[in-house]
Amino acid sequence: MFTGIIEEVGTIKNIKKGIHSATLEIFAKTVTSDLALGDSVAVNGVCLTVTAFSSSGFSADVMHETLNRSSLSALKSGSRVNLERAMAANGRFGGHIVSGHVNGVGTIVKKIKDDIAIRYTFKTSPDVMRYIIEKGSVAIDGISLTVTNESADRFSVSIIPHTLGATILSEKGEGDIVNIETDIIGKYVEKFLLPSSKQEKKSELTMEFLIQNGF
Repeated sequence: MFTGIIEEVGTIKNIKKGIHSATLEIFAKTVTSDLALGDSVAVNGVCLTVTAFSSSGFSADVMHETLNRSSLSALKSGSRVNLERAMAANGRFGGHIVSGHVNGVGTIVKKIKDDIAIRYTFKTSPDVMRYIIEKGSVAIDGISLTVTNESADRFSVSIIPHTLGATILSEKGEGDIVNIETDIIGKYVEKFLLPSSKQEKKSELTMEFLIQNGF
């Protein structure tokens, strides 16, 4: 599990591409300080498993499903990426619950200055937008952010200077693609409220039950 608080911006050193997979070699210093084989690192919001590491970087495999659902397939040598290690049990929960399993991608359709901040507007698919709510949490390239407004096919976030300086979002502009992970809680609530047609018994968890119990 991650929190969406980026620890370091790394650089892609090399990409070895297979028929339906890839291996990323990433230059990094901060996140390698206590890595072990098999550890999880979020790369632009995508949870990857460390397969090799040194004091100057690490390697991770990317499977077919991940390449299809994320923007990692567009990376090349020299690309900069947001990095976050899995949350330690005694760590601070600074962002929100981020699984590292992206729902899909979005396109930056507008980037405008808003006083000290920069407002980004992203267009994405209906399957992603159904879980986007105003003032709700969303992870963009692994960054924990708050939705400022949303409509049928797009939503906006406002980025403070610190976040811009600590992540790769400042390097992206209109037309660029980002990874999007929606709030995981909403997906589980929907699953409970809308049981599969294969289930014989209707779920007892209803909207009325949630309201009566303070949710």
